[in-house]
Amino acid sequence: MAEQWLTLLTELGFPIAVTFYLLHRIETKLNTLIESIVALPDQLK
Repeated sequence: MAEQWLTLLTELGFPIAVTFYLLHRIETKLNTLIESIVALPDQLK
């Protein structure tokens, strides 16, 4: 039973880590985009 859990964790651990890394990068870029959109009306005045 424990061997099955270990196999599952090793098989899924890397894809999960990559997914969280990519989501973090996307979140950072989205925050920058949102800030730019919010600041746009002030720049157009």
